[in-house]
Amino acid sequence: MRTKTTSQTPEVFDSVKLENIPKYSELTAKVDAIVKQSSWWDLYGIDWAINTGALALIPVCLLLISSTSWMNVAFGIFLLGWIHSVFASKSGHLASHGSLSTDRQYSRPISVFFIEVIGSFSEELAYDIHIKQHHPYTNIIGQGDSSTWKMPFLPRYMYMFVAPFIFLPILTPLVSMAGLIEKRSFLGLLKYIVRAGFGLSVITLLLIHVSGCSFTGALAVIWLYRAIFSVPYIHVNIFQHIGLPMYSQKSKPVRLYQMATGVLNLPRNPVLDIAFGHSLISCHVEHHLFPKLSDNMCLKIKPVVSKFLKDGGMPYNEKTYMNRLHLFIDKYDTLMVNAPPITHFVGIQ
Repeated sequence: MRTKTTSQTPEVFDSVKLENIPKYSELTAKVDAIVKQSSWWDLYGIDWAINTGALALIPVCLLLISSTSWMNVAFGIFLLGWIHSVFASKSGHLASHGSLSTDRQYSRPISVFFIEVIGSFSEELAYDIHIKQHHPYTNIIGQGDSSTWKMPFLPRYMYMFVAPFIFLPILTPLVSMAGLIEKRSFLGLLKYIVRAGFGLSVITLLLIHVSGCSFTGALAVIWLYRAIFSVPYIHVNIFQHIGLPMYSQKSKPVRLYQMATGVLNLPRNPVLDIAFGHSLISCHVEHHLFPKLSDNMCLKIKPVVSKFLKDGGMPYNEKTYMNRLHLFIDKYDTLMVNAPPITHFVGIQ
């Protein structure tokens, strides 16, 4: 038997012979063998080295922002935005999966630090949205279909290029508090306010006392550096799932098929690789199949995963950033305004 997609699906996918789908356990065995042969440096060290390097650059950013040269100030704000993305996006994402530590008792505090203290987003909500919903229900309509990022009332260019830059830094804490209130997690709300408030207070004081900013100037710098990577952040979140086959909960396929068809890799990019990490850019397929692996390990298993899927007659989706950008601009109404079409999945329970 084969799968088929509705005629409205914006991309064409080759039919896959369902009876020939390889076993996920076979791929797991191959990946486990690589993991067992990998050193601590491969498993965790490289990603912690990136964090350490980012931390060491913070004093440089603060000094650049204190400069009288507008070029130095601009470069300092850009660099601080890059560092913020390394901590809040790359490391926050890995920490939420427990991918930065071998000891589970440290995983949650690390996650809280990167997501709440640095990123100003609720770690509790991030866990609910990303770990409990997005990963198990990837591309399942209404559950893990990246619909969080849709704003159908905005025109395409406003949504794709303007709104994230202006509003995302401001809305992040507001959405967190609103979500915790809606969830009635009032203790979680209190913890979030304390942790996120502490993080914002520290960077504000550093900008005032080290960079010489006024209070309003410090707030403006915080908004700017958090806005710098907001546009690619939104792009990455929608490019790698929306526009790919979607399923209803009743027709949810087996895990290997679900991830192979519903996840897409973007090409490597030296800026985005560091800002967001391999698991969010060039190894997103690998990340969805093995979410507990670090960025470096996702990159290490990439050839094995790619070969296994291709040899098994499965899709291995890879598109360029510009290809996806043009698709979303051209098909904005279909992909982001209207409900995405559901792929009819037949033959696997």
